Amino acid sequence: MKRIVFFIFCSAFLISSCNNKKEKINTVPKVESRNLDGLKIVYYSNDSIKLNFLYYKDQDAIVTKKQKAFQAELQRRTNELQQYIQRNTEKQMNGLLSENEVVQIQQKAQQMEQSVMQYQQVQGAKLEEETMAKLEEISRKIEVLGKKYCELHKIDLMLIHGDGGQLNYINPSMDVTKEFIAFLNENQASIEKDLKK
Repeated sequence: MKRIVFFIFCSAFLISSCNNKKEKINTVPKVESRNLDGLKIVYYSNDSIKLNFLYYKDQDAIVTKKQKAFQAELQRRTNELQQYIQRNTEKQMNGLLSENEVVQIQQKAQQMEQSVMQYQQVQGAKLEEETMAKLEEISRKIEVLGKKYCELHKIDLMLIHGDGGQLNYINPSMDVTKEFIAFLNENQASIEKDLKK
């Protein structure tokens, strides 16, 4: 009897373990092996784009001018608030203000402070949004023109090299920065209409 129970137990265990086996998945990617003879790989320096791509420089100058104007206006409003407080503090110390006037001055100072904070938040957010939109537009231009450049010169792979990037070293003979920037400068106006669609 013990043998029968043991046999049934072993049979049940084997059946359940067979059902729990997971199907083994093949982890080998299905990628064709290719002949890499003649593969053309180039790179450009991202920092040089910022310095020499005329469209980038123009857009950066526009944003920088707006940032300086924003900072100047913010500073002007802050100075106005500080001067208002200072003037009225001196009047209060000299006994030239009633309690009612002091309350009114404090309320106005709070309103001015809220106005400064609101300007900083709203205008700062608008400026940041505009800057991001310009950077995205520049990236799209570089991407579209990069593709055209590669197709024109039969380049298989174009990399971006820059500080903090993922490429530690690239042989300088693969550097097309100067040529690519010249191509960008010559052709950026021609894709204006394509990017606005």
